[in-house]
Amino acid sequence: ICLVVVVTRGLAYLLRPLRQPRVIAEIIGGVLLGPSALGRSSKFLHAVFPDKSLPVLDTLANLGLLFFLFLVGLELDIAAIRRTGKKALAIALAGISLPFALGIGTSFAFRATIVKGAPQAPFLVFMGVALSITAFPVLARILAELKLLTTDIGRMAMSAAAVNDVAAWILLALAVALSGDGSPIISLWVLLTATGFVLAVCLLLRPLLAWMAHRSPEGEPVKEVYICATLAIVLAAGFVTDVIGIHALFGAFMVGIVVPKDGPFAGVLIEKVEDLISGLFLPLYFVSSGLKTDVATIRGAKSWGLLVLVILNACLGKIGGTVLASMVVKIPVREAVTLGFLMNTKGLVELIVLNIGRDRKVLNDESFAIMVLMALFTTFITTPIVMAIYKPARPSVPYKRRTVEGAPADADSELRVLACFHSNHNIPTLLNLVESSRGTGRQHRLAMYAMHLVELSERSSAISMVHRTRRNAMPFFNSGDKTEQMVVAFETFQQLSSVRVKPMTAISDLETIHRDVIDSAAGKRAAIVIMPYHKLLQHDGSFHSLGSQYHAVNKRVLRGAPCSVAILVDRGLGGHSQVAAKNVEFSVAMLFFGGADDREALAYATRMSEHPGVAVTVTRFRPSRPPSDDAADEAAIEAFKGKVEGLKDGSAMYEDVEASGKEEVVQAINSLSKSNMFVVGRMPPTEPLVERPEELGPVGSYLASSEFKTSASVLVIKRYDPATNPASKRFDPKARPPVATDVEDEEMGGASASATASVVPVPWTPQNDLA
Repeated sequence: ICLVVVVTRGLAYLLRPLRQPRVIAEIIGGVLLGPSALGRSSKFLHAVFPDKSLPVLDTLANLGLLFFLFLVGLELDIAAIRRTGKKALAIALAGISLPFALGIGTSFAFRATIVKGAPQAPFLVFMGVALSITAFPVLARILAELKLLTTDIGRMAMSAAAVNDVAAWILLALAVALSGDGSPIISLWVLLTATGFVLAVCLLLRPLLAWMAHRSPEGEPVKEVYICATLAIVLAAGFVTDVIGIHALFGAFMVGIVVPKDGPFAGVLIEKVEDLISGLFLPLYFVSSGLKTDVATIRGAKSWGLLVLVILNACLGKIGGTVLASMVVKIPVREAVTLGFLMNTKGLVELIVLNIGRDRKVLNDESFAIMVLMALFTTFITTPIVMAIYKPARPSVPYKRRTVEGAPADADSELRVLACFHSNHNIPTLLNLVESSRGTGRQHRLAMYAMHLVELSERSSAISMVHRTRRNAMPFFNSGDKTEQMVVAFETFQQLSSVRVKPMTAISDLETIHRDVIDSAAGKRAAIVIMPYHKLLQHDGSFHSLGSQYHAVNKRVLRGAPCSVAILVDRGLGGHSQVAAKNVEFSVAMLFFGGADDREALAYATRMSEHPGVAVTVTRFRPSRPPSDDAADEAAIEAFKGKVEGLKDGSAMYEDVEASGKEEVVQAINSLSKSNMFVVGRMPPTEPLVERPEELGPVGSYLASSEFKTSASVLVIKRYDPATNPASKRFDPKARPPVATDVEDEEMGGASASATASVVPVPWTPQNDLA
């Protein structure tokens, strides 16, 4: 077991630069440990896999497979499949029909050469299913790796794959029933009893599971007896379907389908089961399959020709059928071809089909090895080909308003803010900050793109939420009620405020999620990106780090963003209530030392001073040595003074502080500790106020440290500098627009919190972009 885990994880690490799903490494690992490679040595085979251990290995592997199919059923939402659009349904049906027909044609070539004694009807169906199936979990992982999971093409592929998955399992049940020993009457009896089992599950088992889910409300732990009862039901259902004669996997799959998907019950089941199954038991199944796969059985030109034939038919059927259906429903050719290759993804489900066929004596060793290599090849080529033919995002979009300071101040101007958050804990402070920054004048003064940053882990349950995405681009997580609170918060904020809100979701691993932020900022033409601090406030007032990876995300965004970036240190700005609109009760302290970052922070604070519920105090620290761009600083300060003179209600104030050393600066800052928020530049020309300043800079690091006793939140701003981000200046007129760009978004016209996060790119030309 240890050897299996080490080999499969090691191969996954080696294949990671190629963006391959883990199932590829597990299939290859199983083949390498089997008689095709290392297992060719009888000493190795008898030492590592002695005959007496194989029953135990098969038992654990099949037990893991049983619960894996239960998890697959949990990830399929039948209600969502019923709502599948006509386009996805047409693509799914075409992606099944043509490869199934070609699979039947291929089966005649197999039966005439290497599988002469196989029963005809079961072999035809098994070959058709093997060529037409799409691996739903593997496809989701590939889409996530390519950052297509939340795009329209990703949703289309997932919806079509879900329909494909259900149809393939029905066809496989038919194949298993036909492959049983005995007369056709027995096969008919198996089908009838299987239909009765499905009805019993829907009519009797579904209400029981719904009752347990109803007794597991949000915020309370799910009772252990419910978890154990559900897992016992999975085993019992597998036993019943095995007795019926349609394989134990179908029972577990059906139980997973009827488990209610709303609320925390399904999520807790996934959490309890998936780590053990995916991390330990499934690799054993791949090894069990690898021990049955002997590539050496593929001998001669005839066998290798059959391998080429089955690969060509698999690709032609799935890709051709998908492309034809896509073009009929008027999907562009490039997107149609991309969908075709995505739908050609095989994986574990393919191995399950092949192993069932081998166990039922429908496939022999040679045909089994050929089909395993076909599944491996078609899945391996998916990622590189999709990356080559579908490039929806360009590195940068030419636009002028990359800073708050550079945004026009007239009433018709609009400030675009990309506000990112990790969880619902960040939302109250984020909404209060955006509300206080909306300025005055016309309704379209500020557009907020609220991007939920979701870590993509190795767990497939992190992907299943995408298939149950609501129309406002906020996915259902395991704890559905918390997500509903997020949705309601944004919808209510938009209705009560004059700010346009558009929710978005970025699902990616933490090493690359900064690209989603950077690309979205460019696509949305944002003037500033607001990132959450990588530390979370605790009840005692201290900060708890979320991890070095979250810290690295902020650093990468600061380094590569196409606009200004702000880091928000959340200490509960305004609590859970909205900023007051009439009485000045919300105070902001802006600390000005000089430099480009401080001028950008001053511009943001100036905008906040326009809000009737916000009082802004700008404190300028006079250094002993004036900075090199002192003239620009003076101009920015004079502009703010002019704003102060125009506001007679005292909501904006300015003061000078003579501070020649660190102690005097700290003392002056401490005198402002009762403010609700501090706004500072990231790299002002002053000495660090703490020993090791982080990405927040010399002043921001002190304001976020435990040395500074305050309950005020902190906004640390870095001004966009094209000299440090030359990539943002490049412009390729042939590049395609970002996947998150759409027509409505250009002026947020008609867009609302219910708009989707991303759509299929519209035709774009340099002339349109300039306009």
